[in-house]
Amino acid sequence: MCRRALIPFTHTSREAKSMTRYHVYDRSQTYDWNFEHAPDVDLTPQRAPAYPDHLAPPAQMGSYTFCGLPVESPLGIAAGPLLNGKWLVYYARLGYSTLTYKTVRCQPRDSYPLPNLQPILESEIRDGDLVTATETTQDSWAISFGMPSRHPDWWQADIRKALAQLASGQRLIVSVVASPAAEWTIDQIAADYAQCARRAAETGADCIELNLSCPNVVSADGRLYGHPPAAARVAHEVHKAVPHLPLLLKIGFVPDALAAERLVDAVAGSCNGLSMVNCLSARVKGPRGLLFDGQPRGIGGTAIRNQCLQQVERFAAAIEKLNVPLHLIGVGGISQPHHIQSYLDAGAEAVHVATAAILRPQLAAEWRVWTAARSAPG
Repeated sequence: MCRRALIPFTHTSREAKSMTRYHVYDRSQTYDWNFEHAPDVDLTPQRAPAYPDHLAPPAQMGSYTFCGLPVESPLGIAAGPLLNGKWLVYYARLGYSTLTYKTVRCQPRDSYPLPNLQPILESEIRDGDLVTATETTQDSWAISFGMPSRHPDWWQADIRKALAQLASGQRLIVSVVASPAAEWTIDQIAADYAQCARRAAETGADCIELNLSCPNVVSADGRLYGHPPAAARVAHEVHKAVPHLPLLLKIGFVPDALAAERLVDAVAGSCNGLSMVNCLSARVKGPRGLLFDGQPRGIGGTAIRNQCLQQVERFAAAIEKLNVPLHLIGVGGISQPHHIQSYLDAGAEAVHVATAAILRPQLAAEWRVWTAARSAPG
């Protein structure tokens, strides 16, 4: 019998005080195991998401947008937890409105070995820190997958099946990345991004996200966002390839206002928005020395929230100063409904979660309950 990753959560809302169990990623198992042991979802198309009875959403929701597209709520899933179509549909039926299919490539690639999600002890970090590994599940961890991908023919068919299950007000985003050789020029990298984006667009996806910021790889695609002319070159090439779709750039940590303004100015004419922050980077120490051969890894979870929220504020100010029409998608450390609102108040049009999708999958429904309570008279 297959073991499923089932984590209990206690709800204290008046709708329920009982335990609820969700199907989530099992960090003790490999990426391939979790890929194959996706939730056993019913793929019959639904007209609306199926929420847990005890966290049913209010009858009416506010009007929200994602890169200008109408959506039911501002909360979605970042690239990462949704390994394939079954994972994506499962989270769609938990009430997440924008769902990002985990980063794909033009060629297959295996995942890094375990550990892929390594819990850390620190409650707050800065980019470049040295952090401490622990075996006890915490609310932050080091992430180490290396952006694995199935063959394009496989993921195209899988995305099409998932799209058919989404309800009105839900959107599917495909995250894409290049697979450059060491000697590739920026033009070759841009062409590979564009080819992958075209394959993703052929599925009928609502939006394309370019991953310019993976802290866990050493190839040129890992920090393209740190070189505004290179990021602009890639965005321009992809925009030419898929001009009919909204285009997001997923970026990492940008430390100051001047760097934010330079990036915004460089890419504003070739994309619709920026998704941030794709982790903070840190080295991880264990009891026997440094993990991951001493190479930095991306840190996700509550430990990065303050830094990520400040970055959204920084980019919102840059966009206003430069008067350019860019949307912001806030990512990083969100685990409670009021965290979502904090990002919206900081200037984000929408919010994506990854760590919380695994550790607190009921967050989408809780957001609806929280929003309804705030707007209730008296």
